[in-house]
Amino acid sequence: MRIWKQLLVSLAVVGVGVLVWGRLAPGAADTLKAAGIPAGLVAWVAPADSTAEKGGAARRQSGGFGGPMLVVTKPVAFAVVNDRLNAIGDGEAIRSVVATPYSTGNLTDVFVKSGDKVTSGQVIARLDNDEQRIAADQARLTRDRAADKVERYENLKRAAAVTDVAIQDARDELKAAELALQKAELDLRRRDINAPYDGVVGIISVNPGDYVTTASEIARVDDRSEILVDFWVPERFVNKIRVGGPVSATAIARPGEVFTGSVEAVDNRIDQASRTLRVRAKIDNPEDVLRAGMSFSVSMQFAGDRYPSVDPLALQWSAEGSYVWHIVGEKAEKVPVLIIQRNPDKVLVDAELAENDMVVTEGLQRLRDGSDVKVMGATAAPTQPAVAEGT
Repeated sequence: MRIWKQLLVSLAVVGVGVLVWGRLAPGAADTLKAAGIPAGLVAWVAPADSTAEKGGAARRQSGGFGGPMLVVTKPVAFAVVNDRLNAIGDGEAIRSVVATPYSTGNLTDVFVKSGDKVTSGQVIARLDNDEQRIAADQARLTRDRAADKVERYENLKRAAAVTDVAIQDARDELKAAELALQKAELDLRRRDINAPYDGVVGIISVNPGDYVTTASEIARVDDRSEILVDFWVPERFVNKIRVGGPVSATAIARPGEVFTGSVEAVDNRIDQASRTLRVRAKIDNPEDVLRAGMSFSVSMQFAGDRYPSVDPLALQWSAEGSYVWHIVGEKAEKVPVLIIQRNPDKVLVDAELAENDMVVTEGLQRLRDGSDVKVMGATAAPTQPAVAEGT
């Protein structure tokens, strides 16, 4: 095909395109006039532009072509979040101590074995104490002699055979002897290793005949009447945790058994790395079935926070953020929302929505604020508010 024929065909195609565009596209006349096209030619190319503009405005006013926009709605429910706390914690005995000797020496006796229950003051083990017993007997003899001397001097005083100075010296000797006896008896008692309180003895790693020092561990005694459980809670629960608040715990080693207790202590600062707060709970252990070091699943209940709950399909986004279309009468109203929690079947939002308000879930692509709508397929309102579990 020759070049001039190709140019003619191209011009014809462009002309037809401009003609179709001018007759169908709203605002084509204004565009042609702005381009400097004569008014007569513009009227021929886009004769129905003004009519199209009026029709488009009418459609925008009504919200669609030929009448109100057809939409599907669902009611707004209310849900509760942050009403439950679940955490994993580690248990420790309410009191735990490692019994160690006051002095060095050889063990002569170990009176308990692993797992025995002991009472406060009970002797667990004993070091060799021959030297201390001899010292205590000598101190006791010295004390008795000093007491006899004071008694004799006081009897002689009646006969004026002893001066007051001599009597006072005898009394001072008696006090010194009594103090020496107390020291000797204390040294003797400290050859015994005693339980500081009621509890259960752990594994004993020493035997009679071993030489021990003040750093040697004789036995660990745990008071397991109550168990302390340390766990960490997210920062958002800080204002809800109170000392004395109820706590439920389940030991990983004893599934199905629930133990009750209360919050014993709350730390005074939040860990900056994990953004969590350390909390200590005290769990009753009347049957002595729990052990120190056990892992626990801790649960706490709170009043929680109530938020509107909408269908995920109702959420839309714009440059200003997320929003939903709220149906008021037969009009669509744009309501900004702040997403609090997203779940597979519902989204909790912070918005000016009331329970059972209708929000659009289908047919919302061409809605505008104030558009006329016709609701189809609206679902019935729920009889009870939904509840969203906290973490």
